[in-house]
Amino acid sequence: MVSRVIPVDPFDLVIFGGTGDLARRKILPGLYRRYCSGQMEDNSRIIGAARSEHETAEFRQMIADAIAEFDPKSGSPEQLECFLERLEYVQVDALGEAGWKELAALMGENRVRAFYFSVAPSLFGALAERLHAHGIADSETRIVVEKPFGKDLASAKALNAALAEHFDESQIYRIDHYLGKETVQNLMAVRFGNMLFEPLWNSQYIDHIQITVAETVGVDGRGEYYDRSGAMRDMVQNHLMQLLCLTAMEPPAKFDPDAVRDEKLKVIRALNAVPLEDVVRGQYLADGKKPGYLEHAGDPDSKTESFIALRVEVSNWRWAGTPFYMRTGKRLRARSSEIAVVFKETPHSIFGEEAGRHRNVLTIRLQPNEGMDLFVTIKEPGPGGMRLVDVPLDMTFAEALGPEAEDVPDAYERLIMDVIRGNQTLFMRGDEVEAAWAWADPLIASWENRGDKPVPYETGSTGPEEALAMMHREGRRWRDIRA
Repeated sequence: MVSRVIPVDPFDLVIFGGTGDLARRKILPGLYRRYCSGQMEDNSRIIGAARSEHETAEFRQMIADAIAEFDPKSGSPEQLECFLERLEYVQVDALGEAGWKELAALMGENRVRAFYFSVAPSLFGALAERLHAHGIADSETRIVVEKPFGKDLASAKALNAALAEHFDESQIYRIDHYLGKETVQNLMAVRFGNMLFEPLWNSQYIDHIQITVAETVGVDGRGEYYDRSGAMRDMVQNHLMQLLCLTAMEPPAKFDPDAVRDEKLKVIRALNAVPLEDVVRGQYLADGKKPGYLEHAGDPDSKTESFIALRVEVSNWRWAGTPFYMRTGKRLRARSSEIAVVFKETPHSIFGEEAGRHRNVLTIRLQPNEGMDLFVTIKEPGPGGMRLVDVPLDMTFAEALGPEAEDVPDAYERLIMDVIRGNQTLFMRGDEVEAAWAWADPLIASWENRGDKPVPYETGSTGPEEALAMMHREGRRWRDIRA
């Protein structure tokens, strides 16, 4: 299996917050890998912009150190040197006038211009205004904005309005790195490219769907920020919501950005309000070696959740009666993200009770080992009667692609190249973001108004016992969290 690399047009990419953690860990190492693969033209340039004072030579050395730390295996010394020559740096004041003339002077002609807002959302409007005031942006310019895109519906609308004053919706790329994962895109290929699955992808054949994003880390170092958001705002409203939409949406008429996003929007608008009895919120405890959530938050009375599980229903013809269970949390047993489509049992078993009850499960693994498994029921080998066992038909990318699996672009690489191409398929639209907050806000308000406090759970567990009970009361169980 050979992957094709299609070069993109020459571009100038300005990264506001170019000395920040995201730029050093993900954005610039990802661009370096794209350069090494031959996807970037030699005359493309990457310009770091931030408040701190640096010479371009200092910035280049900073990025060389970041690549050595976060992606030491890519490229050769010669390739690294050539890549670094394409980097520039300018000191810019997002709220003032300093640096903007210097940035404008660096812009090339007859090339794509893209601006990555890797900064706090409070600066989005100011950056958008100054890009136009100094003649740096035009009708072909693209801007990339990171989450959190608002903390509620009102703030999301305000951010959308601030950007809309200066940029058309077709120019705004709201990035969610989960949508750039190879397996997430393969979910659409599996559903809409195979006759095998789509006729079965409905409430008649599917019992329920589980979406899990589990992390082993806590909120160390960002407790104050996290305590103002929590798992619902930080993960469910965006990452898990996007995974739910791609799993539940109707087939779009064509593989076109707005056609895909129209179908995702329909899913969000079809979500029922979630009663509080279908929600479990938790906070991780200290384990003797590491502090618990309350210590990290710096507030012994904090009511913010580091874990949440909820039962969601999509009220349309395809999914009526099929629950979607979503959960995410910090300090859990393993780092694991997956979508599990659990099919119904056969209506009648001809093999007798001793053969056991079995059902097919399609799992889409997003991390750490991207791939898919389809569990099918077969006879257990050996004599002694008809004993059934479930075994996976495994499509692990690392095994299927062999050495080429290491060359598959990561999420940020793919998404930034899509920005340069002008392809918005894997980016959220403004009305989609607002619809997600319109669904989430009443749920958040319901537990805040009632003063509910999250239940504690052990570090290294699968979350609170109450989350297990939520599934058990309907005769179901969560899948194991494993790496």
